[in-house]
Amino acid sequence: MLGYIRQHHLVSDQHLLVAVSGGPDSVCLLHILTTLQDELDIKLHVAHLDHQLRGAESAADARYVARLAEQLGIPSTIDRRDVKAYQARRHLSLEEAAREVRYTFLAEVARSIGTSRVAVGHTTDDNIETILMHLIRGSGTRGLRGLQPNTRWPSADSSLTIIRPLLTVSRQETSAYCYDHQLAPRTDTSNQSLSPLRNRIRHQLLPLLQSYNQRVSDALLRTARIAGDDLAFLDKETARLWNKVARRQGDIIILDKARLLKLPSALQRHLLRKAIEELLGNLRDIETRHIEEIIAALPKPAGKSLNLPGGLTFSILYDRYQLGMDSTALCPFPVLKTKFALKIPGETLLPGWQVTAAVIKRRRITRNGVEGTGPTDNFTVYLDLDKAGDKAVVRRRHPGDRFQPMGMNQLKKMGEFMVDAKIPRAWRQRVPIICSPEQILWVVGWRIDDRVKVTENTRHVLRLEFERTPDTC
Repeated sequence: MLGYIRQHHLVSDQHLLVAVSGGPDSVCLLHILTTLQDELDIKLHVAHLDHQLRGAESAADARYVARLAEQLGIPSTIDRRDVKAYQARRHLSLEEAAREVRYTFLAEVARSIGTSRVAVGHTTDDNIETILMHLIRGSGTRGLRGLQPNTRWPSADSSLTIIRPLLTVSRQETSAYCYDHQLAPRTDTSNQSLSPLRNRIRHQLLPLLQSYNQRVSDALLRTARIAGDDLAFLDKETARLWNKVARRQGDIIILDKARLLKLPSALQRHLLRKAIEELLGNLRDIETRHIEEIIAALPKPAGKSLNLPGGLTFSILYDRYQLGMDSTALCPFPVLKTKFALKIPGETLLPGWQVTAAVIKRRRITRNGVEGTGPTDNFTVYLDLDKAGDKAVVRRRHPGDRFQPMGMNQLKKMGEFMVDAKIPRAWRQRVPIICSPEQILWVVGWRIDDRVKVTENTRHVLRLEFERTPDTC
């Protein structure tokens, strides 16, 4: 075990927490680590949690672990938590609730002793059962990899690294070790129940598979190693491609649509997983089906979105994909809750904007446009004042809006114009619309109405300029 620990760099802190249930695997782990303390230059601390699920039996387990730690001269923290109450509050399965409560407890104890690592007694048998469990649940290639020498368990206050020094040791070997060293570990009678999926795999599925192939365990572990190698390569490629395909802006990750679509599906999946993990911090609630739903949606037209666990939304825009908590987070337009009358000429302040209106006389109009105005952008326009009038208001889009976009000779529905102009769906209710009492004059940032454009017959020009202000409420 010492060589395995060093090979995978499992121990790095001065202190190491050891999770001990009282069963053969964890007792074997604790005893071996006790003999290796000097060589590893570590100080051990035992943690045991009574889940309050087996009454007197689990209470006896706690007393056994406390006595064992005392006999070995190892400090310990023994606690009890109401797993069933947690399960009811969080609407989880009993196994999920027990795992979350247990690792939350371990994270608390680890933090209290100044370490970020906890050793658990997972064996080769646990790994085989985990691989089969993932296969049954459709966890994909990542699930086929099985248990790893170390993994990270993110908690509310800190990150806990779980190390598995016994991962190449069988359950039969841990029991034999305990017998040879007269450790008398406890027996968990709940392990005989066929209710949990893991127990059904252990007692029913594995024996059945072994009747077809006596070396099925070796085959599963070999598959896990191959999957691990493939995933390591994909992880490396994902890291290489990340900055070419993705960029983060606050709580939003933007994925380049054209580049992502050109990649093989395997890399698309990896990049999507990485993007989700960047935002959520982990992939605990993300299942293979969620990734596959996104993959299936990639060729869909703009406007489609998917809701994901953790409050994430995957949105398809015209030239990119957007992943984040708020689909409007990157919208350059503040919310317009009501309409505002524009002061013409003059300045009008509204949430997030300053609108400046100026009237320019005909003598400043030249063949090339309006004299002395300099270059314009999408937020500055020139209108025929006599046609536009001086009673303009700014508002958001209304149902049934129509206007005649510059260059067209007929009216067009606002919704159709915004689709054709590739305005993201999440932005459309925020785009300011300038209207006179008679018609729409300007879809700010995009197009004016053709009927109010400046022509050779224009006598007075209305110059409108939108500028962003720090107030974006």
